[in-house]
This record gives sequence, structure tokens and C-alpha cells, in this order.
Amino acid sequence: MPPAKKRSRSYDSAKIRAAVLAQFGHVRDAVLALPPAALDGPTRLGGWTVRDLAGHIAWMVDSVPQLLAAPEPAKQELPLLDWPFATAAAAGRIDEHTRSLDSADLAGLYERTREAYGQAVAGAADSRLLPVSLGAMTLADFLVTRTVELVVHTDDLAAATGAAIPYDRQALAACTRLLADALAAKAPGGAVEVRVPPYAVVQCVEGPRHTRGTPPNVVETDPLTWIRLATGRSGWAAELDAARVRASGERADLAGLLPIMG
Repeated sequence: MPPAKKRSRSYDSAKIRAAVLAQFGHVRDAVLALPPAALDGPTRLGGWTVRDLAGHIAWMVDSVPQLLAAPEPAKQELPLLDWPFATAAAAGRIDEHTRSLDSADLAGLYERTREAYGQAVAGAADSRLLPVSLGAMTLADFLVTRTVELVVHTDDLAAATGAAIPYDRQALAACTRLLADALAAKAPGGAVEVRVPPYAVVQCVEGPRHTRGTPPNVVETDPLTWIRLATGRSGWAAELDAARVRASGERADLAGLLPIMG
């Protein structure tokens, strides 16, 4: 796991807290509108069914009140920019836990999760440390990671069911920015400019630093394509062929740096 080489950008805490709740609401509405038979359908996440995925999404949000209820750690251990690289180590444990979840009553599960989240974060300080299994994190940082989980799995749910699920703008922005910043931390430098309008622009990859005019090495794509690339849902060559990624310059090949999250 490469350490973060720079400080994470700042996020508006009130907007992030609201974005988690808003995106969870969009997922809830989509899940509860599915016909029962659709819940047994497959997803692109290994052997998970749609029901497994729906339960996992609720767990990702319910982890906030669960961690807030636990004793506070003595010190922060995991910076926000290191979180995307740390997740791969927990994949097996997450898969096992997801398959063990009781997701029979999704309506009740989502309502309990919504209420527990709202109550827990209402009076909690951004600086409150949480005993996250990957390493202690501040509440503010952990909530940004929840936007990543929610946005990525909203896309997984839409791919599995064909449902048109809205994306909260703040949640999509935070997810896009964290994964873009993680790329810049993984491959520090200024040779390539990666643009994901309207949310993120980062420079990365060692080499000559651009100072003015149009950079010689540019990669540009839309937020969802970027998120799919960064999380391994899609491949570099396929997105280039489909013209969802535009890359110019001899250094503008990110294939060897992707995915960011395992």
C-alpha cells in the first residue's frame, strides 16, 4: 500500500453527511421497487446476488453508527488517501460477512439503517476517531469513503438490474475526487493531466511538468467511466475503444496504474 504523499483535499462535512444519506435513499428506492425474483439475480461481483449486494450496501452505511458506538481509538492510523489502497486486503473478509448478512427483510433493514445513521452522526464531531478494521480513521474521512462505497455499488446495482438509479451530485463528486487523488498519490508527478469534468483534475506520473497552455499528455473521461476504471469494473483498452476515454500524448497511458482499488 503506497503511503499518501500529500494531504487530502478538504471536503464539506455537512454536504458529505447529507450526500451519504441521499445516495442511500436512492439505492433504497431502487431496491424496494425491484420485483422479488430480481433479488435472486446475479451481479458482476463474483457470486453475489442482487440481494447480497443490497445487504452489503446497507452494511456499508450501518458501519457508521456501529463504529461510533465503539470505543474511540487512541490515534489515527489510516489517512484518507491511503484507504483506496487498503481495501483489497479486506476483500475476503468483506465477502464472507456479506454472504452471512440477514437480508430477508430489505425494507426493514434499510429503514433501520437510515434511522441509525441519522441519529449517530447528528451529534458526532468530524474529528471523532473510528476503529475501522483497516486502521483508525476520523469520522469525516470515513464518511467520504462511504460515498465511494455507495456510488460504486449503485453502479453495480444498476448494471445487475437495469434500474435507472440517480446519483447524488455531492456523493458522485466526492467519489470521483478521492479516486482521482489516489491516482495522483500512487503515481506522483506532473507529466500527465487527468481530467474528470466537472469534478476533478489531477496531475500524475513522473516526467516533465507542464506549466502553461495545453498539457502534452492529457486523459479525459466522465465520472462513471473513471470510477469503473479506478475500481476494476472496466478496462483501459475497452474504454479507449469505446471512446469513453480520450488520451493524448506519449505518456497518457494509465493501463499500468489501474485499478486503484482492488
